[in-house]
Amino acid sequence: MLATLKLNLRLFWDGALLSYVALFRWLRPSTYIASKVFGPLVYMLFFVILGSYATGSTDVSFYIVGNAMQMTAWSGIYGITMSITGDRWDGTLPYVFGAPANRLVVFVGRAFIHVIDGYFGVVLGFLYGITLMGLDLSNTHFGALATAILVTTISTSGLGMLLGCLSLMTRNVMFVNNTVFFAMLLFSGANVDISTFPGWMQSISYALPLTRGIQAARLIVQGASFSEVSNLLQVELIYGLVYVVLGYYFFRWFEKQAKRRGTLDAV
Repeated sequence: MLATLKLNLRLFWDGALLSYVALFRWLRPSTYIASKVFGPLVYMLFFVILGSYATGSTDVSFYIVGNAMQMTAWSGIYGITMSITGDRWDGTLPYVFGAPANRLVVFVGRAFIHVIDGYFGVVLGFLYGITLMGLDLSNTHFGALATAILVTTISTSGLGMLLGCLSLMTRNVMFVNNTVFFAMLLFSGANVDISTFPGWMQSISYALPLTRGIQAARLIVQGASFSEVSNLLQVELIYGLVYVVLGYYFFRWFEKQAKRRGTLDAV
């Protein structure tokens, strides 16, 4: 029992680390820094300036918090999806399916480093907001904000795990990534108040992760306590776990179909 636990923990950590390193193996350090440090800065500046100009608002905290939280989608959607799908394109998927390793450990391990990466991406977004855009956090409960960031990162990563498995069934992975990422940018309320949406758009918004996380973060920045946003975060976490379960189901389904049909190129 103990030996199995140690083996699974080692499998989890090694798989998590190596899949993350493999994903960025083609990047030079300067390119990696540009995509992880300067890219988010340009992204935030664009939407914060555009939002404040379009509405004529002098209070830009709405856009700063929304787009800082949106940062988690970079790792949660693109990173995890490419990490899972990369096994097929790099020719390592047969080894994953052929190994006697615990599938759940392998599957969840793909997201672990990306959750950490996404968390610090959001923190970086808030730092940009504080130092360059005048975000005021004097009324913020930082423990509650840290929890909101973590829950939102996990829930968004759950959707990324589902998309990664669905992407095993298509040749155009980036089309899936881009469609979902920009849909979340629109429907999550990062730049537009969800209350202004028609009913059908609000239904989509609340079926996605990130939406409630952004709402909770905005309330916390305005001075709300953890207890006041706990319901939002609980539902956010539940949605993320549902996406993880669905992703694992499709992962195992794809494995069975690939073995039954004798191909990993298409289902």
